Amino acid sequence: MMTLSRRGFLASAGALALAGCEAPQPAAPALSEPRFTEDGRPIATTRAEPLSDLAARFDITPISYEERLDGNRTLPATGMSLIPPQFHRQVVAYPSSQAPGTILVQNSTRHLFLILDDGHALRYGISVGREGLTWRGRGHIYRRAEWPTWTPTARMIREDPGLSRFAGGMPGGPRNPLGARALYLMSGGRDQGYRIHGTPEYWKIGEYVSSGCIRMVNQDAIDLYERVPIGTQVITI
Repeated sequence: MMTLSRRGFLASAGALALAGCEAPQPAAPALSEPRFTEDGRPIATTRAEPLSDLAARFDITPISYEERLDGNRTLPATGMSLIPPQFHRQVVAYPSSQAPGTILVQNSTRHLFLILDDGHALRYGISVGREGLTWRGRGHIYRRAEWPTWTPTARMIREDPGLSRFAGGMPGGPRNPLGARALYLMSGGRDQGYRIHGTPEYWKIGEYVSSGCIRMVNQDAIDLYERVPIGTQVITI
C-alpha cells in the first residue's frame, strides 16, 4: 500500500496551479486506501460514499471511479477518498421551482444540482471560481465535447508566456485541463468562456480555485454529460 506524507501531498498539490480552464499539470497522487493513516497522512482510494436510498427511486446507480478505457483514451482513476464526502455524487431532497433537467450551480456550497422530479436532485461536488471570478447568472449548454481541446486565453498567455505553445490548442487527454468532458455555456447571447468540465486535479473539488469555470471529477463530468442535452438551462447562484 502506497502512502503520501502530508507534507509531500500538500507540496505536490500546491505545485499544481490550474485556475479555471488553465494549464496542464503533473499526474495525481497514486491510489491506495483508506483516506488517512492513523498519524494523519492522506491516502487515496477510489471508494466513493454510497448513494442514499433515494437514488433507487430515480434509477440512479453507483459509478466506478477506477481507471478504465473511455473511447480510445485511458480515463485515470480518481482518489475519491481525498475529496470530502459532502462533495461525492449523491441523490438528495432539493425542492426547487426549476423544471426537471435544469442544472443549478450553488457557488456557496460548491455543489451542482441536476433537478429531478418530485423535489429531488442529483448533486455533484464541484470547484468554482476564486474570489472575484465566480460566475453568477443564467445560460444554456450550446455545445458538448468528449476529451475536448483546451486553448489558453490571451490573458493566460500574458501571465505565463510558456503557455504560448498551446496557442493552437492542446489535444484532449488525461492531463488536459478540461478533462474528459466539457459542456460549453452560452450566457447573455454569447460564449463568455464558462464551461462545466472535468479536471485532472480532482483533489481540489470543493474549493474556490478556478477562473470561473465549474470543475467536476472526470467520472462525474461523464455522468452529467450523458444526462443533459444541448439546450439544457444552467443557473448559477
